[in-house]
Amino acid sequence: MPATLRALLNESRFDLRPVSGVDDALRDTAVLWAHSSDLPDPTPWLGSGGLLLTDGGQFAGPTPALAGPYAQRLVDHGVLALGFATGIVHDAIPDELIGAATASGLPLLEIPRDTPFMGIIRFVSDAVAEDDRRMLEQSLAAQRSVARAALRPDGLTEILRELERNLDCWVALFDASGARMQVPTQRAIPPALAPEIAEAVTDMLARGRAAAVRLSIAGAGVGGTVGEVTLQTLGQRGDLRGILAVGTGTGALDRARADLVDAVIALASIALEQSRTLDDARRRLRSGVLELLTAGMTEVAQRTVEHLWGPLPAEPLRVGSVALPAHDEGTAQTLRAALELLAADGRETLFFAERSERIVTVTPDSDRTELLAVLGRQGARAGFSAAATWERFAEASTESERALARATPEQQIVEFDDVALGGLIGHLEHTGAHDIALRMLLPLQHPQAPAGLRRTLEVWLEHNGAWDPTAKALGIHRHTLRARVDAAAGLLGMDLDTFAARSELWGALQLTRV
Repeated sequence: MPATLRALLNESRFDLRPVSGVDDALRDTAVLWAHSSDLPDPTPWLGSGGLLLTDGGQFAGPTPALAGPYAQRLVDHGVLALGFATGIVHDAIPDELIGAATASGLPLLEIPRDTPFMGIIRFVSDAVAEDDRRMLEQSLAAQRSVARAALRPDGLTEILRELERNLDCWVALFDASGARMQVPTQRAIPPALAPEIAEAVTDMLARGRAAAVRLSIAGAGVGGTVGEVTLQTLGQRGDLRGILAVGTGTGALDRARADLVDAVIALASIALEQSRTLDDARRRLRSGVLELLTAGMTEVAQRTVEHLWGPLPAEPLRVGSVALPAHDEGTAQTLRAALELLAADGRETLFFAERSERIVTVTPDSDRTELLAVLGRQGARAGFSAAATWERFAEASTESERALARATPEQQIVEFDDVALGGLIGHLEHTGAHDIALRMLLPLQHPQAPAGLRRTLEVWLEHNGAWDPTAKALGIHRHTLRARVDAAAGLLGMDLDTFAARSELWGALQLTRV
């Protein structure tokens, strides 16, 4: 870092002596420049954070400058300290200046007559130059490491990890829909900040133009400290690819760190586009493998997959059917990315592919805990087949679709095993058969139909179509019962002497039972 007041005070050849306002905290403050001036008001030509040197000529003569306004102007302008040379114009620092410096909070140093201003200026400028050189070297080294990371197989992830390491920060990437991309970086966004950052991301994407936004948020820094969050769009106006979020705990980024972020933005934009292209290619390849599996060409599919993603799940297996959210590409992309990460991390054997508006998953029967957790976090609706073999893959796919059809907002994950426990009627209740059954039984409500005809049919079928037990249960004559059943057969257009017709009638009565 540049020279500090402590370094200047410790430099024996300068023999600087603090007069007022030089505390321990100030001693460790960086001195960004040193300059000499005897002007009554030098502030128009000065920056902040530096050491102003003077021999006090402005406080001598027939119209000396007023010490109070002079000191206050320097403080208001951000001058770090004032060095006053004695033994040249003044034998000692004027008492009025000491009082004004103390009152305004302007640190004041005494400089001996034999200490050249040029020596102090050179000392500070050399330190600033050395700091700039070191910063440049660090920046170049960091940019080289990021460039090398971009050449690795998972370039996007490695780029962001290098940025984390070099800036000691957390990094997050959002896609063009505003969804958080599941990039496995080392540090996560502090949970308390996620809503505010998500809102800012949505607002930036809605504007549709390239922009950078800096937010100062408590808890944004590493370890939950107050820090800066820098949001930078990726892509061009009207074609934004996403947003990079960088959270630091050290305030605004300096020039070198900002340059590194700019380099990462450029590389991430390229990597993001490449990643999108590769994701599309992988998606199409997986869909092709799925077609092979459905056609029963398991060995061909196995050889294809093994070279790219490792072996297919071992038998017995479960086939899942996951509904992609309609009209919400951001959520769909987040789900795809989450499954991609799960398949890549190796904790569970998972194959997945897209077909129509579904994602088909295949896992070992006993190894799908993480998959269910991912689906739960994403709020996805899914159905799973019973345990199956690869030979029964097509049948298992159908079972998963039937299970998915029974998913509801209250029960988003449905197992075909549970559907099977509900029997055929239980399945038909969730496939729209209720409406068909109502339509089928509508003739029984005809004004000319005998009263209680539905009840008669229910009791008759409960007694397996036996006339005498049914007549006894209803308290009517068997001939009356026969007449009612014949009337129902006529209204329904069914031959109730056959087993098939009786079975169909029984199913319709069960489906419409209140």
